[in-house]
Amino acid sequence: MTIKAGDTLPDATFMTSGAEGPRPITSDDLFKGKTVALLAVPGAFTPTCSAKHLPGFKEHAAELKAKGVDAIACVSVNDVFVMKAWGADQGVGEDIIMLADGNGDFTKALGLEMDGSKFGMGTRSQRYSMVVKDGVVETLNVEAGGEFKVSSADYMLAQL
Repeated sequence: MTIKAGDTLPDATFMTSGAEGPRPITSDDLFKGKTVALLAVPGAFTPTCSAKHLPGFKEHAAELKAKGVDAIACVSVNDVFVMKAWGADQGVGEDIIMLADGNGDFTKALGLEMDGSKFGMGTRSQRYSMVVKDGVVETLNVEAGGEFKVSSADYMLAQL
């Protein structure tokens, strides 16, 4: 079953990178009592993800926060070291929390996995964005395969 607006996010533990190195962060740590803009990408360093998706959220971070978003997070089925390197490459700084869903457990629990094996990528996340308020999905924007329209920061801004 795929998650939908009004559903509570499943409990999950992600990996993120801080000054002390890799560390776990739970869904409660990230979403409890906060409004979070969450974007998910099929892979770090992939063309659309690097040229449009993540940069759009970086570019519009201040506008999203002005509309009530407490934090912006990017999740991908990649390891924490790849997510850290991609965040540094994209210059996200403190604007976006880079989350590694290394085994795809969160992605599978949402029902938003995709088969990227024809590209040598294995199981990955579909491209989507969502606004989460206190752990509950307020809006969910899942892209059709190969598209980049409804998961953009611009589209989310228009919804807020």
